[in-house]
Amino acid sequence: MTSGAASLDVSDLAGRQVTVAGLGVSGVPAARALRGLGASVTVVNGSDGEPQRAQAAELEPLGITVRLGDGETLPEGTELIVTTPGWKPTSPLFLAAAEAGVPVWGDVELAWRLRGKDAPPWLAVTGTNGKTTTVRMLAAILEAAGLRTAAVGNIGVSLLDIVLGDTPYDVLAVELSSYQLHWAPSLRAHSGAVLNLAPDHLDWHGSMAAYAADKGRIYEGNQVACVYNVADPATEDLVRAADVEEGCRAIGFTLGTPGPSQLGVVEGILVDRAFVADRQRQAQELAEVSDVNPPAPHNIANALAAAALARAYGVPPTAVRDGLRAFRPDPHRVEHVADVDGVAYVDDSKATNTHAAEASLAAYEHIVWIAGGLAKGATFDELVLTAAKRLRGVVLIGADRALIREALARHAADVPVVDLDRTDTGAMAAAVRESARLARPGDTVLMAPACASMDMFTNYNERGDAFAAAVHDLASGRVPDDQ
Repeated sequence: MTSGAASLDVSDLAGRQVTVAGLGVSGVPAARALRGLGASVTVVNGSDGEPQRAQAAELEPLGITVRLGDGETLPEGTELIVTTPGWKPTSPLFLAAAEAGVPVWGDVELAWRLRGKDAPPWLAVTGTNGKTTTVRMLAAILEAAGLRTAAVGNIGVSLLDIVLGDTPYDVLAVELSSYQLHWAPSLRAHSGAVLNLAPDHLDWHGSMAAYAADKGRIYEGNQVACVYNVADPATEDLVRAADVEEGCRAIGFTLGTPGPSQLGVVEGILVDRAFVADRQRQAQELAEVSDVNPPAPHNIANALAAAALARAYGVPPTAVRDGLRAFRPDPHRVEHVADVDGVAYVDDSKATNTHAAEASLAAYEHIVWIAGGLAKGATFDELVLTAAKRLRGVVLIGADRALIREALARHAADVPVVDLDRTDTGAMAAAVRESARLARPGDTVLMAPACASMDMFTNYNERGDAFAAAVHDLASGRVPDDQ
């Protein structure tokens, strides 16, 4: 469905009929940008709620037509579709576009095409987990080097707003989802990284192979470095398959001792054997593991990936150290909430799939695990097998908790399990109280659900906030009325 995209150019959009699929953070800037180019713009959106009506009221005075409650019908005369990330390739709108020979661009594709000739290069990051943290680490490192930068893209800051804004940047730290990459065939980053690959969003992509292929688009046309995860060979396979510019190098990152053209860890030190004069015999110290916040294994991997991209851009070693020290993680990402009676309570509500939960569980020795929610088709046997020896107990919540309970019965039958059959607002407080009963001094109560949150909460942020509130109640001795 992107095959016709190359036949259009942004300089040729004046007077063209362009349809924007979706509103939100991406769709509104796209509609504005297209209207600014002189296109006749229609926005279609399946939802028709108060937020959508407010956005429609913002766009319509600009001469933009907004059709709410209709995301399936291709508006008559459409010559190009610009889509927001969440729309599946199999959506009726896109099937109709394919039949009519109408090209589809993503909002990232549009932003890439709208760059000026002096536009800043993009250092791009994707992966199943860790994207936002890595991009924010990268931005912190670039800032420590004195560069004008911003963390943009799937992180919640529209690339179109950045590209069309007046603020000058030296370089951009860009988070890209598999959805965005699917619709961005022209993107050519300075350097790109795939942090890891694990089954996710397969209902959108159709297969693991298609999902991986879309992630791999981030390497196409890279100029300096394709950064991959040594511990995840599938990411290196994507590098091998990519068509890059002459001289672009494959750069690995590892939690072990790095080989030539890799970054890794030696005796608690993050070191670089990729961007040094003699890769065979030299290693450049970048930072200490203790400079990474938090210093969990998966977060150290994120830091190494960010450092690799920054070093590819020519950032000095001291900026890596200073940037990592300055970085503060977003809420709900392995966030220490409090210590209560010698037990640490950690909020990793962002662990919405098994791959993320596995990384979180690996960071602690003795764990009472709060898990469950919407499984999104996931299975839990491998996760439980990996974590079983660390588990002091498990408290299950959410719609698909039975899937985890069954995996625990198969692979960790001796671990005490509390199955909370409730989805009311007091369920998280009950989960924290049950976890406190199972935990011993020195343990960690870890809320890393391995599932999405929408069965009980609006999003993972709300779920994390509920956990933190329950922990603070526990610490103060307060007991909610609905106990």
